[in-house]
Amino acid sequence: MSLQDRLDALKADFEGGKRAFKPSPEVLDIMHRATAELIASGQALNARKAGDKAPEFTLKDPDGHLVSSSDLLAKGPLVVSFYRGVWCPYCNLELQALQAALPQIEARGAQVVALSPQTAPNSRKSQRENGLGFPILIDEKSRVAAAFGLRFSLPDYLVVLYKGFKNDLPTFNDDPAWVLPMPARYVIGSDGVIAYAEVNPDYTQRPDPVELFPVLDKLRTSATT
Repeated sequence: MSLQDRLDALKADFEGGKRAFKPSPEVLDIMHRATAELIASGQALNARKAGDKAPEFTLKDPDGHLVSSSDLLAKGPLVVSFYRGVWCPYCNLELQALQAALPQIEARGAQVVALSPQTAPNSRKSQRENGLGFPILIDEKSRVAAAFGLRFSLPDYLVVLYKGFKNDLPTFNDDPAWVLPMPARYVIGSDGVIAYAEVNPDYTQRPDPVELFPVLDKLRTSATT
């Protein structure tokens, strides 16, 4: 089953009330409205894209060790996934899909990191519960997400809904601002140039990791010619 098939099934179960929480039509309308407005804003179209120079970053892993993109890129291409948080089941499914693809990604000479605004304990929880063999780096206040053009502020009506869901983002992220990154996945070549970019303001839509393989194959071939 593809990643998108799993995401579609999750969405159908949630909206159909087959999970622990059954959303009312009013709740679903609010969630759909927020997604539609983010799409209509055009922000995703202005995010960093293939051919752009990737912003450099140095972030802490959950154990407090500094990890720099330049050091990672010195070893080969880098797959970067922007991750909303452990509270987001759609993001967790994507992390699991990336983990399943990790051996094939590494066989192509690349590494994987996920970036999230959540705190270190929540990142450790994400790694543990999703069985990850790659790190979730802590993007405090979504600064790197902002550099990529991905950070957005939740509208007030969605903040009210999230509070009702007990999704307390200021606590999850140790940041009073109600901001998140749009889900995105990048492949950055060793030269620091973005070779692949997928940004979607609809958090229920994610590309399958197999889409990365031809990009990584091309980068590997270019590096040896």
